[in-house]
Amino acid sequence: MPTTQFRTSNGSLNQVDHDLRYTYKSFEKMPVRIWGSSDECSDNIARSIALAIRQKQQDNQSIVLGLATGSTPTKVYDALVRMHNEEGLSFHNVVTFNLDEYYTMRPESVHSYVHFMNEYLFNHIDIPKENIHIPDGTIDMDDISNFCSNYEKAIKVAGGIDIQILGIGRTGHIGFNEPGSWETSETRLVKLDNITRQDALADFNLSENVPVHAITMGIKTILKAKKIFLLAWGGHKASILKQAVEGPITSAIPASFLQMHSNIQVHSDAAGTAELTRKKTPWLVGMTNWNSDLICKAVVWLSQKLNKPILKLTGEDYNENGLSELILEYDSAYEINLQIFNRLQHTITGWPGGKPDADDSNRPERAEPGKKRVVIFSPHPDDDVISMGGTLLRLVDQGHDVHVAYQTSGNIAVHDHDALRFAEFTKDFLAQLNVPDDVFAKEYERIHNFLKKKKVGDTDMSEIASIKGLIRKGEASSAARFCGVPDENIYFLNMPFYETGSVRKQEISEDDIQIIKNLLTEVKPHQVYAAGDLADPHDTHRKCLNAVMQSLSELTEEDWIGDCWLWLYRGAWHEWRIDEIQMAVPLSPTELMKKRQAIFMHQSQKDKPPFPGSDEREFWQRAEERNRLMAKHYNELGLAEYEAIEAFRRYDFQSGPID
Repeated sequence: MPTTQFRTSNGSLNQVDHDLRYTYKSFEKMPVRIWGSSDECSDNIARSIALAIRQKQQDNQSIVLGLATGSTPTKVYDALVRMHNEEGLSFHNVVTFNLDEYYTMRPESVHSYVHFMNEYLFNHIDIPKENIHIPDGTIDMDDISNFCSNYEKAIKVAGGIDIQILGIGRTGHIGFNEPGSWETSETRLVKLDNITRQDALADFNLSENVPVHAITMGIKTILKAKKIFLLAWGGHKASILKQAVEGPITSAIPASFLQMHSNIQVHSDAAGTAELTRKKTPWLVGMTNWNSDLICKAVVWLSQKLNKPILKLTGEDYNENGLSELILEYDSAYEINLQIFNRLQHTITGWPGGKPDADDSNRPERAEPGKKRVVIFSPHPDDDVISMGGTLLRLVDQGHDVHVAYQTSGNIAVHDHDALRFAEFTKDFLAQLNVPDDVFAKEYERIHNFLKKKKVGDTDMSEIASIKGLIRKGEASSAARFCGVPDENIYFLNMPFYETGSVRKQEISEDDIQIIKNLLTEVKPHQVYAAGDLADPHDTHRKCLNAVMQSLSELTEEDWIGDCWLWLYRGAWHEWRIDEIQMAVPLSPTELMKKRQAIFMHQSQKDKPPFPGSDEREFWQRAEERNRLMAKHYNELGLAEYEAIEAFRRYDFQSGPID
């Protein structure tokens, strides 16, 4: 039975079951299963694959797997490796065909899918090397046609693909079948869409390093697989997933061709399915079990759809837009409008730490204690000022004891030329102080020579990583001081999971958790702010948030924990929906300008940051537009007009980690 999930005002999960299988089918043209976490789903899919492998082994047959790359399937591969090591799962009868490979791309490159598959799967299992097939990114252009034809023949000779794993790109691509690909397409050379290349910046650092072409299986090849798993995690996939699942079959959205497959399963999480009709507007699907959160969501949706302030919505507006059921449960549209207007009005506060000696019954934060101890966790060294810089300024100005903790060094997000510039400065500065030349000169030469010979994807030597970390540390310290945070309240936690020297990070360990717990135990905060932005393409935000959640959960026996509230802000990639917001902090034009100045302190991230994500604008531009847009949304709903608003959602950390 399908399940619709809603988060209540206190952060708990309210599940409402609907027997709407047939109604869903009219919207969703592929079966979609929504999971609480990508870990849980990945383990389930891995076990399905393992069962199929073992069944084939019992029949003394091989099994053919179609494999994908990218961040989406990595947890499936992790689970398969774990089953190999802990449960004796053998891959001796497994034959694999990868979907694609960049062109041109040497297999030994850290950016090749050969390297990716070896790192995540093949080097850790007992699959025969001759059973592994990945498109060759080095073949001559004149030989590509024959190679692609032979790749198709090899799949047929192997018996066809039994299980195909797919992700979905923001363009709707599967494999590297970009918009314009047809259902008759087979393995071939393709040109990558600009959005796809932009998304690849997370791995390649500079746009000029991202390949323009790739070799990919075609739509026809993929549709021949006997079973297909399509995986999609995170809010940045929500819009394209809706188009693929609910929209028409079209070459503009290549993933929509999967609607033609008889054995396709779509697996996603709450964020990834947020735009599906049954999640975004469940009242359009069938009978709805209304609660206060869902009513708020519906009224905000109706107001925005009709471009009318909430207090001007009429009974006819509700009836004509699928919300007549809601009207039947209340006396009038006016009563509903007033209830939701007041709810949203009460989220707005100029006192994020609580207003002392004031009636706090309708305020998002407690009045007492009047001066609170506050810990702001920042996953990267600039997330604090980018995401909640105005609120940080307000907390300091209102006299709270504000502590800022930077969870990771952020050292991979510094350009090489910046590291060399600082090394050169150090060398010249020491020379001016008449320090003997050999103290740093030799070290500088090593650094200079390494960077001169460094290739794309090479891991920095430790000295360079240290310089880059110090650059980010200095910038973060300057920004925090500018906001009024004293030096003794600025912490650099350098959580170990991050220090791999590459984009791929380790999982959170006990060492990471203990670092967070030590700080919390020392400060004993009344408020904790943490990044709830799980759309971070590098997964750092999710891991940092889970570390905070787990640390707080493990400290529930502490005397101070009962007075500690956790507020989540969103980072540079995402924003809360208005109906999700529980504290909205208005910013004046002056405060917004001060926030911009604090962001400017992070000079290594200005102009062209190493990891811009899918948005080419600078972080200050994204932040300002988002804050102004939030204020505009509040105003359009009929609430007061502000220059900008920063938004937060309170979370009950004892409910466990968010995924």
